[in-house]
Amino acid sequence: MIIIDEFPFKFVKGEGFYFFISQLQPKFPISGRITIARECWNLYTNVEEYVHSLKSGVSLTTDCCTSVQNLSYLCLTTHFIDDNWKVHKKILNFFPITNHKGKTIGRRIEKWLEGWLIGRVFNITTDNASANDLAISYLKSRMKDWNTHPLKGIHLHVRCCAHILNLVVNDGLKDYHESISRIRNVVRYVRASPSRMDRFKICIKEARIVDKSTMQLDVSTRWELYLYNA
Repeated sequence: MIIIDEFPFKFVKGEGFYFFISQLQPKFPISGRITIARECWNLYTNVEEYVHSLKSGVSLTTDCCTSVQNLSYLCLTTHFIDDNWKVHKKILNFFPITNHKGKTIGRRIEKWLEGWLIGRVFNITTDNASANDLAISYLKSRMKDWNTHPLKGIHLHVRCCAHILNLVVNDGLKDYHESISRIRNVVRYVRASPSRMDRFKICIKEARIVDKSTMQLDVSTRWELYLYNA
């Protein structure tokens, strides 16, 4: 629960959690936050040992993002098949980076791969940013020394189809920029005030429009919102 729902360790000391557990099983001993933190770390080390013991190669996916605080982060995820032919997905690292430059990304991934003792990489899936081309080129040059990647890294770089599709759609939406801009301004105007939102809902009822969705500002990486706002 703590890991899956991303709760803080002090969550187990909350009054609501105590009440919830007491209703389920009054005699159940609730661990402290230090114990919970220790158990989470033990789980991490178990996964680390498991990844270290892998005999098969792995595929990787990367994702760079910028938070609302304007901080840059890089996430590295591994995908592999175990001895029972079961597909696994594990987030290896999520770490702040100084910038989105290709060499910065490449060096960070190299450091993580060395730390996880991962030498055989089938491919790395990235978005279509030019910085990732430089990152993959850097990793290719470094992996030559490892002599472990198949086919000399010909198929090491895989571009994310979803990101390419997003670029295509956004390029097509440029033809409707004026209309979308007007809708965006209306959404901002209505959402800026509770009274405006209330008046807008009254207008919806008077027009007998049945729609349970709310007004949302568009997001460049979620182009389906353009359709909902239209």
